[in-house]
Amino acid sequence: MTGKIRLLIAEDFKLLREDLEELLNSQEDMETAGSAGSKKEIVELAQRRDFDLILMDIEMENLTSGIEAAEEIRGGRPEARIIFLTAHDTDNMIYTAMGAGAIDYIVKGCPDEELLFHIRSAYEGKPVMETRIQSILLKEYSRLRRSEQSLLFFINSVAQLTPAERELVHLLLQGYKVSEIAALRCVEMVTVKTQIKSLLKKFNCSRTKEIVKLIRELEIEHLF
Repeated sequence: MTGKIRLLIAEDFKLLREDLEELLNSQEDMETAGSAGSKKEIVELAQRRDFDLILMDIEMENLTSGIEAAEEIRGGRPEARIIFLTAHDTDNMIYTAMGAGAIDYIVKGCPDEELLFHIRSAYEGKPVMETRIQSILLKEYSRLRRSEQSLLFFINSVAQLTPAERELVHLLLQGYKVSEIAALRCVEMVTVKTQIKSLLKKFNCSRTKEIVKLIRELEIEHLF
């Protein structure tokens, strides 16, 4: 490993943020490249700073600020690697967070050694997940076995969507036609068609109706 792992921290509780900075900076192979206490701050920081990983709290200004921030950051930097460090471990929150493109999900309160192990593993391209998180995702995978698309494939597909493509899927789920979507978004139809072409490629589908059907069969419309 060459150099240090550069981390950004998003945590609205100042004391916890400072504790994280102290822990990371005390490691020979890590350093904090910046810290933020809100969605706006971490998004702006990610645009200005070079980093390897982001430790992202989910609840800041609101219950899903971290997820919204992750979507915005990955909209401009799809390669950004984000680990959610949060107190929320409900099934729906985990599905939503992983759907936002996170590579790991750690529940707050874990031992420092465990957190550092997760960071190093993610940096090396081999992210790990807590046993409970793995269990939840595997249980969801079992529920979705009737589908030809695996849960892993779907999560990866959703993670690759840009904010504009997510909005497009949302409108498709509501039954809007291409012309209506173009009008609603005040763009040319060719723009919408180009985005649809990208969606079809990412989901390995030939028609938008297949995407809508897949999402409804998987019962994950809440991700959009």
